[in-house]
Amino acid sequence: MQRLDIILLWFSAIGCGLLAGLYFAFSAFIMTAFGRIDRAHGIAAMNSINSTIVRSLFMPLFLGTTLSCAALAILAMFRWGEPGAAITLAGGLIYVVGMFGCTMVFNVPLNNELARAGAADAGAVWARYLKRWTFWNHVRTLASTAAMALFVAALAI
Repeated sequence: MQRLDIILLWFSAIGCGLLAGLYFAFSAFIMTAFGRIDRAHGIAAMNSINSTIVRSLFMPLFLGTTLSCAALAILAMFRWGEPGAAITLAGGLIYVVGMFGCTMVFNVPLNNELARAGAADAGAVWARYLKRWTFWNHVRTLASTAAMALFVAALAI
């Protein structure tokens, strides 16, 4: 493997691992805890997280890992005959589609809907949000974890 590949693999593996851990925390206990508290407080907490996270160190990691994984997938196609290319391509595609795509198509629109919910429809929106957002967060958790494992496997070759 070339030096750029190794740097991208390490960055991607670490980034995927960090994001998998964050998503796991939301899936394992944060969303359950929000569902157990008063609806207005749960909505306020989630809206606060959603507005804070886009102005935090999360965004460079989120976007940088996505770009790195996409670059690895593209490089793997050009190095198809080399050892580790197939698992690198798989890791990149799983992450970009399963984490980034899922976030943009499902989680972000649900976040936007929650932010726009008025008092009259907050109960229905919150109940739907908890179920759907958490389901898609499980997908992001699994995709990030699988991509990390595949990148570590590629590094081991």
